[in-house]
Amino acid sequence: MTTNTTTRNTPTLSEATIELVDSWLDNDGPVALHLRQSLRPVEVDENGRGIIFPPTYADIGYNIDTLADGTRVATIDTVGSQANRLEPIFKSTGKDATGNELNPLACLVPQVEIVLHKAAVKKGQSKASAAVGEADASAHVEKRSLLDLAHRSADAVVLACPTLAPEIAKAFEALRNKGNAAPLAAIAPTSLVFGVWDSRGGTGEKRPRLVRSIIRAWDVEILHSAAQFNSVWKALSEQQQQELDKAPKAKRVKLSTIGFADAPATFRKTDKIPQFVDGAPNPGARVLGGVLAKGSIERDVTINLVALRGIRGKDAAESMEVQKYLLGLALLAATADLELFLREGCLLRYADDDKWTAVPRRGEPKSRELRFPEHDQLVAYAKAVAEPFKAKWPDGLKKDGVPVLEHEFNLAEAKKLLAKQVDEGPASEQPKQ
Repeated sequence: MTTNTTTRNTPTLSEATIELVDSWLDNDGPVALHLRQSLRPVEVDENGRGIIFPPTYADIGYNIDTLADGTRVATIDTVGSQANRLEPIFKSTGKDATGNELNPLACLVPQVEIVLHKAAVKKGQSKASAAVGEADASAHVEKRSLLDLAHRSADAVVLACPTLAPEIAKAFEALRNKGNAAPLAAIAPTSLVFGVWDSRGGTGEKRPRLVRSIIRAWDVEILHSAAQFNSVWKALSEQQQQELDKAPKAKRVKLSTIGFADAPATFRKTDKIPQFVDGAPNPGARVLGGVLAKGSIERDVTINLVALRGIRGKDAAESMEVQKYLLGLALLAATADLELFLREGCLLRYADDDKWTAVPRRGEPKSRELRFPEHDQLVAYAKAVAEPFKAKWPDGLKKDGVPVLEHEFNLAEAKKLLAKQVDEGPASEQPKQ
């Protein structure tokens, strides 16, 4: 069962929901909750086959594996990409006229934002007028939500925020030295839900994702594309062509670079793969044109309950609070009805045959479908278990007793991080998990 995230009125949380969800945290409970969804391309033939475009990677093109039996399996959306799509379901989308959040899930996590830069004072404009915010394009403020950052609470931008970084560092230290995840859960709970690695901080603490999702297409055939761009060049006069031809040559710029020359698009831009082999076009060098998915397209979502049970607070009572809070968020993420417009040429839809399974520690999963609470009950549960963490917001991130959610990126601090990396050597690169 999956549902959307637009429910506005939260019903009373039922005892049945509490009992069922809490049972998944029992030590003798399942090791994981697993969802398998069948997806379909929007454009399909009479046999249900369709052409879709997987993500393209440098040097390799599409990520396609060939199994021992010859079946080719294409990655349509990676684990990291799925996490990037899921995490923002908790982000604020603004407030209505009465001040209520438009996104009912936004109240479940702190809405921490980082101001990257503000528009400079325009020439001729006084600082006083700029301070009162004279409406104009120059008044733009560039911000990023913590829920959008590539490395979440361990992102370099966070480390370069003097008002935020110290408390995040304390939270990672508590996690690393004492195994206490509550401080990080209070500031950045989705870092624990979707995984985080403090590779650039002082702890090196690394936490696996609790929610893992991936989309694959089975039995695919690679297709190719070709295109021809026809510029306005032929319509220009001979004099215009001559004048335009002079400037690029002087600066060693091709006319096609600025759109004044016809340009074919038949081969990928790489020097590593020859365009022709034995006088014939090399398919490996051709422009990719998607894949024909002859088999199933499947989305697998797993909630790792073993990893969740391993998360602790300062004592047994707080450990249970943390686990319930993270489970509430994980369930909403795993059941979210994501929009499946993944990229140009890849618009999918749900086949509506979702299958949830509780995976036991031993033996085969039960064949019958897992009984799952309705979405409004999951929201009610998540709101109930999130409540204790509002009181755990650190004093170091408060002003006059009120949580400070907006923090400024400091360029000088960023330069210090760069200098530190030069002295100590580059940190290992870790894509958003």
